[in-house]
Amino acid sequence: MKSIWIFLILIIIFCFGVNVSNAEAKRKSFSPQFISFHGKFFTGIQDPEFIDYDLTLRNYLTKRIIKRFGFILDPKTYSGFDLLEIESLFKCKKSAEPFEIFLKMFPKTP
Repeated sequence: MKSIWIFLILIIIFCFGVNVSNAEAKRKSFSPQFISFHGKFFTGIQDPEFIDYDLTLRNYLTKRIIKRFGFILDPKTYSGFDLLEIESLFKCKKSAEPFEIFLKMFPKTP
């Protein structure tokens, strides 16, 4: 009988956790500029829509990196996917490490 109560309590805790995580996900939604690219497929890196998507991603990520870390990056220097990787490395960075160490790993594109 005790195992049924423990199982019931675990299910209630799980349901509560799922509801809280859904509320957090709804609160942290992407900006409307990203929603316009939702579900689209690109033919390649020369596709005009992909170029617009990459530019939007670059601008969004550089603003987020400036806001979160206070480090200014030029959106024209790195691709959108490089900026995603740079941001994830900045999250793992120790406080004494300079940002430039991580930027050496990424080639700059003019």
